Amino acid sequence: MNDFNRPYQADTATTGVAYDEGLRSFMLGVYNYMTLGIAGTALVAMFMIGNPGFVNSISGVLPWLPFIGILGLGFIAPRIIATGSPAVAHGAYWVYVFMWSMLIGPVVALYVGVGWADLVYQAFFAAAAVFAGASLYGYTTKRDLSGMSQFLFMAGIGLLAAIILNFLFFKSGLFGFLTSCAVVLFASALTMFETQMIKHMYREGMSESNSRASILGAFMLYGSFATLFINILNILGFARD
Repeated sequence: MNDFNRPYQADTATTGVAYDEGLRSFMLGVYNYMTLGIAGTALVAMFMIGNPGFVNSISGVLPWLPFIGILGLGFIAPRIIATGSPAVAHGAYWVYVFMWSMLIGPVVALYVGVGWADLVYQAFFAAAAVFAGASLYGYTTKRDLSGMSQFLFMAGIGLLAAIILNFLFFKSGLFGFLTSCAVVLFASALTMFETQMIKHMYREGMSESNSRASILGAFMLYGSFATLFINILNILGFARD
């Protein structure tokens, strides 16, 4: 009986190894695209740090223009990336990165301009650590996180409303600090959820039939990382101020 089982066990092991290698390659592609997006944002921030006059000239339309663009792309770009051509998918991703860069760049330039460059570095490494931990959990956990989707959607709407209300009406530093703390927790949970969802995309064969899957995964995770960074930076700035 053991002789009959051996070929099946060997084939299963081979299939499992191939699956693991394919999944690792797919996730590496996702993280590579995401890293390129972060690098692009860093370049924009460096440009703005070196050109304060440019930042002053566009301050009248910031931060609302990129903020609205980020929200709009957040809703429509995933469908565009999943169904469009590879060129359109890349275009949607890099427009999204550009919008985030136009939102983050002036903030970073402001912090550096007042001598708080160390907070920018601290925020980046803190965001990287939180993101890495949350993404690792989402990748390795056996727990099904799909049940978080409705909660995350409602929490996202609530936090978005709180941010807008504080910017327009309350204008409270303390309220902004508390909101940023809540957003960091939200973005951490979202990173776990998204990482597991991206992993399931591979399991369901999307990566094999759709080369844009890596871009879609990077789109989701880049947004979560950027959200972590800007809110951790706000928390550190409030604490120092």
